[in-house]
Amino acid sequence: MENFFAEDVSNDMDDTRRATPRRAADNCISVINGKAYPVHNWSDGGMLVQADERLFSMAAPVEVTMKFRLTGKILDIPHKGRVIRKTRDRLAIQFEPLSREISNKFKQVVDDYVTREFAESQFA
Repeated sequence: MENFFAEDVSNDMDDTRRATPRRAADNCISVINGKAYPVHNWSDGGMLVQADERLFSMAAPVEVTMKFRLTGKILDIPHKGRVIRKTRDRLAIQFEPLSREISNKFKQVVDDYVTREFAESQFA
């Protein structure tokens, strides 16, 4: 599988734990159980969201819809995962293996970001 998350946007000191780098630059929120949560960072393996950890159980399955603001539209990416870590105000969710459709949607997000960055660099 092509590693389209190769751009290093992670702030983690211990990046060796990550199978793929986290992305923090994209405009994204997540919706879990009908409630919106800010996304701190994400990758094709999971995401870190700001949430009250008391509302979630460790290893609990979650259905999440990630909403990305792309050029000219909002892209919804529904997916499933499970809670793998909780801290005082953050929740780490590991995604189930990606389907081809979900993988293509994540690639669309990254492509849109790269295109916008390139366009902005031409006007600087």
